[in-house]
Amino acid sequence: MKVSCLIVDDETLARIRLRDLIAEVPWLDCVGEAADGESAVRALDLLRPDLVFLDVELPAFSGLAALEKARHRPAVVFTTAFDRYAVTAFELAAVDYLLKPFGRERFAGAVERAGRALDLTERESTLERARQTLASGRADRIFVRDRGRIFPLALGDVERLEAQDDYVLIHAGGRRHLAHVTLTDLERRLDPARFLRVHRSHVVNADYVIEMVRREDGRLEVGMRDGTRLLASRAHSRRLRRL
Repeated sequence: MKVSCLIVDDETLARIRLRDLIAEVPWLDCVGEAADGESAVRALDLLRPDLVFLDVELPAFSGLAALEKARHRPAVVFTTAFDRYAVTAFELAAVDYLLKPFGRERFAGAVERAGRALDLTERESTLERARQTLASGRADRIFVRDRGRIFPLALGDVERLEAQDDYVLIHAGGRRHLAHVTLTDLERRLDPARFLRVHRSHVVNADYVIEMVRREDGRLEVGMRDGTRLLASRAHSRRLRRL
């Protein structure tokens, strides 16, 4: 069976580019296009595509608003020139996030991920999955930027999180990724049994903690697998001891 898809983008050249890339995938069938928020809602409800390639900034109203207004709930691959929407995509449990300009290889990766998601969830909608995720208060991945591309990073691979003003520096696998979200906002989406706040600027994944050493002043020094040593605040040291 082919997977039906809809293109939503206000740029003519962007729609042509996506149409050509979709035509190269035998199991994808482009059933329509939309260039603004209002026509996107109509197309979503009329054509009922399995998958939508969705730009965020559109005339009339945004692609995010179009998703909320439409009755039909497809899987979503975001396509946008702005990485600030990556956290929103993470919140909505999007299949993938294509940062313009993207190439054929990056598109192929998104399509492959979309195919797996549609099969595994039996075409369960993005927003329905988002509602379940938000209801549980937990997330299992976040979109991060790396060398001009944005990709989903499993939170189980995240070793620790470090506040950088309105951003979070994510440490994972010996690499660092910057996400446009505050540490407090991101912490609300994490499993508190796994991710522990040790300082106002630091959250650690307990799976990567090798020891906690009590200092003379009562504070705990947290040792990580990669050799990093973090000094917990007094308040968080007391909380960690209770845990």
